[in-house]
Formats: sequence, structure tokens, C-alpha cells
Amino acid sequence: MAHIIVVGNEKGGSGKSTTSMHVATALARMGHRVGALDLDVRQRSFARYLENRRAFVEGEGLDLPGPMLGELSRDEGTDPLSPAVAALDAEHDFIVIDCPGSHTKLSQMAHTLADTLVTPMNDSFIDFDLLARISPQGEVLGPSIYAEMVWSARQLRGQAGAGAIDWVVLRNRLGTTEMHNKRKVGEALTRLSRRIGFRVAAGFAERVIFRELFPRGLTLLDLRDVGTQALSMSNIAARQELRDLLTELRLPGVKVNI
Repeated sequence: MAHIIVVGNEKGGSGKSTTSMHVATALARMGHRVGALDLDVRQRSFARYLENRRAFVEGEGLDLPGPMLGELSRDEGTDPLSPAVAALDAEHDFIVIDCPGSHTKLSQMAHTLADTLVTPMNDSFIDFDLLARISPQGEVLGPSIYAEMVWSARQLRGQAGAGAIDWVVLRNRLGTTEMHNKRKVGEALTRLSRRIGFRVAAGFAERVIFRELFPRGLTLLDLRDVGTQALSMSNIAARQELRDLLTELRLPGVKVNI
């Protein structure tokens, strides 16, 4: 069976689609067969990213590895997720599912399918509130609604004998300044991780390059293939962030060699 990677939280603007695209494309470039699903049926950022990639590749006559985008059923009154996952499962090693930045039934269903759950968050206490309530003094008071939803998904998987969810919380848009806030958020995440069972990993720093890649459907790993010979120091650092992330995900059968 394909290993299912769900990228989700219940807050927009945390870099879910960028993370989904880079993880899926990196796996494809390492020779793995990767399927993709976008559960945000309105905004479709991940799907649009992949559609942009297909159009750019065809227009430029390039051959760039990438994931195969699956389609959700549009028949009303049916479960659109299960058949879409089943169709990709037969021919792929990994399926990357990008969830919307809000609570939906589809997103909740996807979390119960996750072998690996990646939760990107901006490095601030505003996003921390997605995971847990915190007192004015900085004490963790208890899990928040999203963490409770993940706990419910874990219970359902346990009852079905489907195995544990490996939950990784990704600190995205880490800045080089505001060191005091970064330290405080990091300490709070470490304490919370022990209570509700997730691993903390560094994600992507805030970089202009991510906004520039989207219209062509490219990732950091594609730049040399499209004629960008001299990478900036920022691009090189971002590629290393991606390598570190893939290593930290500890995906089965993946030897990071990008």
C-alpha cells in the first residue's frame, strides 16, 4: 500500500501547498512514484501548482519528474476521498494529500488515513494556538481543537488496526530576527510535543523564491534544469532546508539524495 502523507492544519497561510509541492516533487525526483490530492475544492492551490507545472513543462519541452494529480469524485452524496485514494494507491509508493486551511469533513477523513501527518505553522503564538491554548504567562493549558481532531483520528486508526500516525509539526517562515519570540515558541512546542505526541522539525524560512516558483509550477530542485546555473545563497540554503525536512520525515524506503 502507498504511504500516505497528509499536510494539514486548520489555518491558512502556513505554507501547506508549498510544503506539499516540494515534498511530492522531491520524492518523485528521487525515483518514487508519487500521487497527489488537493482537498481544498475552492482555492485548489496545490492542484493549481501542479497544473502550472504541467503547462510549463509542455510549453518548454522539458521532462521534469513530478507527482500525478488525482481527482476527487464530484458525485453528490458519495464519499469522494476513498475512491480517489484507492485509484492512486495501486500505482504509487506515496500519496501526498494537501488539506484546506479550515475544518472540513474531507480534511477530517484524510487525517484518519495519514501514515505521516505534517502540520506546517508560522513560527508565532498565533499559530501555536492552533495546537494548544496558552496562558498569558506562557503555560500550556490544554490541547486546542485541531490537536483534538488529530487525537480523534489516531483513535479511529487504532480501532481499525491501521497503525500509528507519525505527526510532525513544521516550523515554517522562521525569521532571522525576533530571536526571543523564536526561542519562546520553540520551548512551548517542545513542552507540548511531549504531552500530545508529535515531533518538531524546522521547515522553510520566509523567502521570495517560493512566490516566484508558483506560476511555472517549479520547485527549488528544478532551477538548474530550467537554466538557472548560478543559485543564490538563499536558494542554496532553501534546498538544504528541504533536504533536512525530508530527512526528518523518516519516510519508509527513502534515502535523501537530492
